[in-house]
Amino acid sequence: MAKSVMVVDDSESIRKFITFALRAQGVGVVAARDGMEALEKLSQIKVDLVVTDLNMPNMDGFELLKALRDDKEYAQVPVIILTSLTSEQDIDTGMKLGANSYLVKPFDQKRLQYELSKYLS
Repeated sequence: MAKSVMVVDDSESIRKFITFALRAQGVGVVAARDGMEALEKLSQIKVDLVVTDLNMPNMDGFELLKALRDDKEYAQVPVIILTSLTSEQDIDTGMKLGANSYLVKPFDQKRLQYELSKYLS
């Protein structure tokens, strides 16, 4: 069965770019514009991994990550943060909240594919 990934980012161009890269690897993709939309969709479907931005309206990536880790169904699902936030504090906060990887935009597609392969094998 094909793996599926949720891509959460308020930038349509980033969502499209990541979706294209994942589909090229045979991975199913579900996209959301922010954490709230992600949680709504995750209540209806199951994914194997979440890639999320941090800086989003309505519900940011930190809040989404906390909500996922507090939900028994998603507590163990790998989460890759993909963001333009580069401060040590942001990285530390993301990792303490339970992110599995932290990638900074602009990102290298090969690096993203490598990170995904670690969790989708």
